[in-house]
Amino acid sequence: MPPPALVLTGIVSVQVGAGLADRLFTEVPPAAVTGLRLWTAAVLLAVAGARGLAREVRTIWRGRAWGDGAVVVAFGLVLAVMNFSIYQAFARIPLGIAVTVEFLGPLGVAVATSRRWLDAVWVLLAGSGVALLTRGTGSHLNLAGLGWALLAAACWATYILLSAATGRRFPGTSGLTVAMCVAALAVAPAGLLAGGRALLRPAVAGTGVAIGLLSSIIPYSLELEALRRTPAKVFGIWMSLEPAVAALVGLALLGQGLRWYEWAAIGCVVVASAGAARTGN
Repeated sequence: MPPPALVLTGIVSVQVGAGLADRLFTEVPPAAVTGLRLWTAAVLLAVAGARGLAREVRTIWRGRAWGDGAVVVAFGLVLAVMNFSIYQAFARIPLGIAVTVEFLGPLGVAVATSRRWLDAVWVLLAGSGVALLTRGTGSHLNLAGLGWALLAAACWATYILLSAATGRRFPGTSGLTVAMCVAALAVAPAGLLAGGRALLRPAVAGTGVAIGLLSSIIPYSLELEALRRTPAKVFGIWMSLEPAVAALVGLALLGQGLRWYEWAAIGCVVVASAGAARTGN
């Protein structure tokens, strides 16, 4: 597959997984769905990279590489909070709006790492999008949902920085595997408490596995392959389509229609994200 197809397939996979998660909220709370997603991803990554995982854990423990261990644990904790918070947002506001607000995280990182005058334009454009979204608070939207999405955005920005730090310290995907296991353990208490015996129902567990595949394993694999063949700048431009795809998936799978100003807000953030990726390096 050409790189653009890999990226677009990964984006659609993530958002279809998000749509399935939103539907599953009628069966179990968002915290339990978060657990199902992360447990599935952790198990599959651990099985696929069992040798590398064991080797890296032994290296950290025997070599007393506590700095490396702290980085990967922090990476896992941020991954857990990011997934938990965005699912809390999905439960309260439309999928497209939640992803649009979450996308402010990577946009902020892109702008912060650049020193060009156009950065101010992207910030203003993204700010205009957020201002448009706030028109719906109190009626179509709610502040709690926006708050959870903003927390997810902050976690996504931190995730990007910690992901880079983890990649410098651990070979291949071993760092991601360790971090995913940490994230799965971190959400276990909340997920088990929220889901209870409902997690044992075949339909719930099966949907949770599908969400883990669609939202984590498939897109991570496709994005990794695309990054091997595409400059990071171009990859960032393609990824800026994610809020728009999320809105379309929300409309198609969940019947989440948006008002004109919400579509305009999504457009502002998409253009700002693409522009920041284009001029960021």
